[in-house]
Amino acid sequence: MSSAVNVLVVGVGPHTRLNHLPALAVAQDAGLAGTVTGVDLPDAAAAAVRYGAPGRRRRMPVVPVQPFPTSLRSLPDGVRRVLEGVVKRQRIGAVVVATEPSVHLPYALWAMEQGLPVLLDKPLTVHTGASTDPAAAQAIADDFDTLLDAYRAARRRDPRMVVSVLSQRRWHPAFRRVRELIAEVAEATNCPVTSVQSSHGDGQWRLPDELVDLGYHGFDRGYGKAAHSGYHHFDTVPWWLAAGERPGKEIDEIEVHAACTRPSDFLAQLTVTDHARLLPGFADRNPYTPQDLDRMTAGFGEVDVFLNVSYRGSGRVMALGSHNLAHTTFSQRSALHPVPGSLYKGNGRIGQESHIIQQGPFQALHLHVLQTIHGDEDGVDRQTTGGADHIELHVFRNDRLRPDWQRHRLLGFADLVHGSGDNAVLPTQRSARTCAITEFLSYLTGRIPRTEMASDLTDHRRPARLMAGAYLSMSRRWADAGRPAAPVVLGFRPAAAPAPTARTLAVLGATR
Repeated sequence: MSSAVNVLVVGVGPHTRLNHLPALAVAQDAGLAGTVTGVDLPDAAAAAVRYGAPGRRRRMPVVPVQPFPTSLRSLPDGVRRVLEGVVKRQRIGAVVVATEPSVHLPYALWAMEQGLPVLLDKPLTVHTGASTDPAAAQAIADDFDTLLDAYRAARRRDPRMVVSVLSQRRWHPAFRRVRELIAEVAEATNCPVTSVQSSHGDGQWRLPDELVDLGYHGFDRGYGKAAHSGYHHFDTVPWWLAAGERPGKEIDEIEVHAACTRPSDFLAQLTVTDHARLLPGFADRNPYTPQDLDRMTAGFGEVDVFLNVSYRGSGRVMALGSHNLAHTTFSQRSALHPVPGSLYKGNGRIGQESHIIQQGPFQALHLHVLQTIHGDEDGVDRQTTGGADHIELHVFRNDRLRPDWQRHRLLGFADLVHGSGDNAVLPTQRSARTCAITEFLSYLTGRIPRTEMASDLTDHRRPARLMAGAYLSMSRRWADAGRPAAPVVLGFRPAAAPAPTARTLAVLGATR
């Protein structure tokens, strides 16, 4: 096995501090990660970042780099020189790209050029104006091809090279169980998934003045929900569908129609006057009239987006999908003032989601996450409906056709835990993220083979194209003054994985 890997983390914002750094601390304790060095813009790099569990706090130095236009497809020379200096001094062996996603592409391409394995945060890329400019939306699909070409070239230079995408539901035990159940019934019946109804709510209540005063997931850059938590659905649903594909029943095309709300719509749903009535002090704080807000948020990205998708194979509909992605959902925010500097977590934000997967007349799967925020003193069971860790999976099967099948099973939190003891993976997003980072570093240190990795870049062509289809539909409607546009049709074949070389096979065999 190789020694621990020194890691460069590009982007040390709230998301990284909440998710990546705790997982890297666990990896350091396990001997997988060595030093951890951050890179960010000068303001974020002004002080070292403390991370890790209480009593085992660590200090991560953060190196400043200058901002650059998001339109650039390669890093400016000055940024490259800084990064290459850090790589040399710190003997960096891997890069985590966790920046704002509009600059994922140049950082990921740079890392691959340097021969550095990459853990790339979701979404793969996004572009300014994606929800209003069809060319920017199309670029999301094109970017995948650029990344894949670079990855293949890097693999030819070094077969051990890997790019893993941190879309954590692929490691989540409940989402993996759904995939296994789909595959089991497809094997028994030759029936693919025939429909998927998915919804996700962030529970975000963003006040009118915060729409323009607090940056959050790119609304002011012309994209929003679909480029944030939406990517998880763009990834998870095709991943599930693939588990049910059978010979002659493969999906090769999608048809996408999107409808979305933007800040101006939200301000019609809950007006400035409504906010002043609901939140004492808002009227005194807010400097903007409704007319100001309409003008200032024109061209902002989507708040909520609902998609209707046909998944087709050889011209026939194999599955229908509805993917409902919303920021404006049940929240527990009550305070006028948000957590300083960020709307990422806190402020009453609640994650709730549901998925209903039908597999013809043979199986229905209902996966529900119905959580709220509460304190331990409230006496709420964290794993029950309304608890902070609630998750449940209902499995329905046609036992009249197959008496060996169970009519209904309910799998709760404890049933969905994978493994036991220190190796247990809990059915939570945090545990799944830790798995993603652990797996990436375990491969680099020779503890697992490539074949055990769950989220290789080559497997993300379909989610990239589904995300591009959503933005193409939104942007074409915007370009046509809001009139409904024809559905977007895109090819949906998976990308072919690089063919293993003799050296690759030898390396993988040596790590088993």
